[in-house]
Amino acid sequence: MREQKKQATREALRAAALRLALERGPDNVRVDDIAEAAGVSPRTYNNYFSSREQAIVAAVAGEREARAAAAVADRPAGVGLADAVIEALVDQYTVPDESGRDALLLITTRPALRDAFVETTTAIEHPLTDAIADRLGDGDPHTARVLAASVAAAVRVALEQWLQTTASSFTTSGLVVPSGSLPGLLRTTLAPLAPALDAAEQRALHRRHR
Repeated sequence: MREQKKQATREALRAAALRLALERGPDNVRVDDIAEAAGVSPRTYNNYFSSREQAIVAAVAGEREARAAAAVADRPAGVGLADAVIEALVDQYTVPDESGRDALLLITTRPALRDAFVETTTAIEHPLTDAIADRLGDGDPHTARVLAASVAAAVRVALEQWLQTTASSFTTSGLVVPSGSLPGLLRTTLAPLAPALDAAEQRALHRRHR
């Protein structure tokens, strides 16, 4: 029950942060405003987020790191580790609806929000380490961590490039978000890691059959 309450509070804060940022502009939103809209104290807010930017981008990033790790774990055993990781990440960073696009549009126009959004990639590392370790077994406990850290770095590079490109794509009618470009960039930056992921999986299979 306690964890459910904490999760509900986090969800309320990030939803309030994004709503207020879209309504007023992020520069006109204070931490106190977000806390009040979510029905909590500023002190409680500080237990969850260290800045308004962090709360705003959390509404977009959400629980992406946990979902990505779960997606890797849920891939059938017949799907290779490299394919499982790459497809899980691409799925999680593909914006499915218009509301998500509105939020990303907001993020791309504010350098502070872009920086905070890129920083969310670090949260992928720990749950992804566990997911990869489950696939590889206990033979090499350090490999999963190294691979997960490399994946997080690759995702960061893709996001930085995508946000830089997107932020400079203006027309007279406003910002243009290049359709489909982020999944393509993710595949490009993650592709060099595929041999390492495949090799780790082959070593794990060899250990099991010795």
